[in-house]
Amino acid sequence: MPELPEVQALVDFLAERTAGLAVTGVELGSFSVLKTFDPPPQALAGVPVDSVSRHGKFVDLDCDGIHLVFHLARAGWLRWSDAIPNTVLRPGKSPIALRTRFSDGSGFDLTEAGTKKRLAAYLVRDPHDVPGIATLGPDPLADDFTREAFGALLAGRRAQVKGLLRDQGFIAGIGNAYSDEILHVAKMSPFAMASSLDEAAVDRLYAALRETLAGAVAAASGKPAVELKDAKRAGMRVHGRTGETCPVCGDTVREVSFADSSLQYCATCQTGGKPLADRRMSRLLK
Repeated sequence: MPELPEVQALVDFLAERTAGLAVTGVELGSFSVLKTFDPPPQALAGVPVDSVSRHGKFVDLDCDGIHLVFHLARAGWLRWSDAIPNTVLRPGKSPIALRTRFSDGSGFDLTEAGTKKRLAAYLVRDPHDVPGIATLGPDPLADDFTREAFGALLAGRRAQVKGLLRDQGFIAGIGNAYSDEILHVAKMSPFAMASSLDEAAVDRLYAALRETLAGAVAAASGKPAVELKDAKRAGMRVHGRTGETCPVCGDTVREVSFADSSLQYCATCQTGGKPLADRRMSRLLK
């Protein structure tokens, strides 16, 4: 799933490519991808692109006050073309869920692999009309997201840190991959309880969060959309690297599996050398 660094790179990519252009058409390859009905897709025809921005993991194209907002979910992606095909999309005939055309003949397709169709697009006059945006927590790279603000969010939260980092209502933009990376940098167990963290641990977690995300944004910056997935994988220290060597201590990267996801961690760096039980509601082995 694209997370904050990749989404920011997509925003920067689209902002550069669409500067001075107008939308000439929005076509649906899947009727279910568009979650709104007013304004209709035809309302964007001939409308200039004013800006491209990010809200957590949502991409927002502001076209003269009409916002095309989309969330790529787990299996979605954006495919850019300098010369978008002239053929009109036929619903259900390809993996393309939505196509957007621009006045210079370029455009992008939103595609989604797999059978679980979660990619979502919205046409709204205010981005906060999108339910997922209206409930977002603070952006972790915003200037006002200070150590004090982070500490206040954590205070009294009886929840595991891994789950909190992934909670979009708590902090916007972090998912499974970067939460693993942040916790590895912070040398913290994914199952540590937020309410049990002392001030030094909060300092460490905040620094790891900012450092990891800022570094990933910098690494993704300037890359075309087609290269972002591979760049993300290449930059991971522990996430997706089960059985490989921890780059910090040389221990073997371990995994805890759940019904529909998994996490990776280093026992030496994060849990005092004790492996986590690989089952739901995992606890440190006695």
